[in-house]
Amino acid sequence: MNTEEVELLSDSKYRNYVAAIDKALKNFEYSSEWADLISALGKLNKVLQNNAKYQVVPKKLTIGKRLAQCLHPALPGGVHRKALETYEIIFKSLDLSDLPKIFFI
Repeated sequence: MNTEEVELLSDSKYRNYVAAIDKALKNFEYSSEWADLISALGKLNKVLQNNAKYQVVPKKLTIGKRLAQCLHPALPGGVHRKALETYEIIFKSLDLSDLPKIFFI
C-alpha cells in the first residue's frame, strides 16, 4: 500500500469501496464457465465505475491477475472484450504515470 491508500483508509466510503472490490473478486472464485467470468467482470466494472472518483485501485495485484486470466486464449472473445472494458475503466480513472506501479509493467 502506498501512502495515499493508507490515508484513504480513514474514509468510510473508501473502506466500503475496498469491501465492494473484495466482494466482486469473490465472484471469480465461483466461476465455472466463461459466462460466469463475464458476469464477474461486469460486477467488477460496476464497482470501479461507481468509485471512479478515487485515483487508487484497491487490490490491484488480485485485479491484475484476474484480468490476465480472463485474457487467456482459450476463452471466447466476449470474455476478452469484457476484460478490456475493465482495463479501460481502470486506465481512465488513474494517472497514467502510475500504471507501471499498479500492473507491474
